[in-house]
Amino acid sequence: MCGGVGGIRQLAPSEATRLGMTYRKRVFLGLFSIGMCLHLGLPARVLAQGDSQAGAAVDPSAVAVVPSVYWGAYIQHWPPDPTAIERFSQIAGKSPSIVAWGAPWWHGTQYVDFQRQFFETVRMHGAIPMLSWGSWDYCCDANQPSFQLDAIIRGDHDLFLTNWAHAARAWGHPFFLDFDSEMNGWWWPWSEQANGNTAGKFVAAWRHVVDLFRREGANNVTWVWCPNIVEPLATPLDEVYPGDDYVDWTCMNGYNWGDVRGKWQDPEQVFGASAYRGESANFNSDTYALLRQIAPSKPIMIGETAAPEVGGSKAEWITDFYTQALPSTFPAVRAIVWFGWFDKGLGVDWSVATSDDAAAAFANAISLPRYASNDYTLMTAAPIPPPDGSFSGN
Repeated sequence: MCGGVGGIRQLAPSEATRLGMTYRKRVFLGLFSIGMCLHLGLPARVLAQGDSQAGAAVDPSAVAVVPSVYWGAYIQHWPPDPTAIERFSQIAGKSPSIVAWGAPWWHGTQYVDFQRQFFETVRMHGAIPMLSWGSWDYCCDANQPSFQLDAIIRGDHDLFLTNWAHAARAWGHPFFLDFDSEMNGWWWPWSEQANGNTAGKFVAAWRHVVDLFRREGANNVTWVWCPNIVEPLATPLDEVYPGDDYVDWTCMNGYNWGDVRGKWQDPEQVFGASAYRGESANFNSDTYALLRQIAPSKPIMIGETAAPEVGGSKAEWITDFYTQALPSTFPAVRAIVWFGWFDKGLGVDWSVATSDDAAAAFANAISLPRYASNDYTLMTAAPIPPPDGSFSGN
């Protein structure tokens, strides 16, 4: 398996669906670590909306007078190419309210600094920046002793973190920081099941980083705690939740892998209960319900999601998810980010434009008023609230 975690045992089908993640995230966490010269782009023109997809009944609750959900994507070729954001906006027929990318703490022989120019480019497009930030070097697998959780807790990286926090504070605008996501798995250096880590250390490391940022006055950071959808062998979510005082948004990453790995699943099966992922009398596979139990006062983000063209209808899956499942089944989800990169390890294009039908379905769904457009250049609120204001927990 390209980019997999070394030494991993033979996996059951439900586990095997995760293995593509290591290569995939290595790509987007890694390719943006070197500062590059960019020009600042302006928001793409919002295009006229097409008709609703034939046969797709839009849930009435999906239509909102005031936008209630941020939406966006990891966009192929961004960063560093700002025109990639414009091209994506043209495909979607609407400019995103979140633009996401990834960066590691370290690559090669040096730490990766705060990427001010990337953040500013996204802001000038009217979107909210979201960084998936990983405490590792994307060069390698999960065995990275320098980035054990104990090293973070000990303060081994505090000078880097202090400098990064100072640069974030100096930039001064709100952004989402998706820090060490999928911590409940076993495929990252920050997972308690990997890299010589032990139980209880993730929470301590997370709190150490947040406390440092707060001491340094980097209060424009919105902290996003984003586990992977739960599986029987994953660490229970309540064991790695840092607490309400240390988290602004909860989150979940989940994919419909279709025939790429495993079987086709509808959105409710990906983020809710699923026999395929081990639902039983002894295991609750409903990630959404677990997040609501653990942190009922926090808005939820879907930090990464996508579906392939093999195994079912991608267009129908997109329509179902954005127009029905999100407003009806997952109402506490107030932000969703599509993973739109080409996965070289699996040979899968996850973007929304893999077919005309898929692109049209995405544009039609996003055209609903509930999905906020790019109106956030002047945003000052931090932590970032949902588009329709503070979250009441329902």
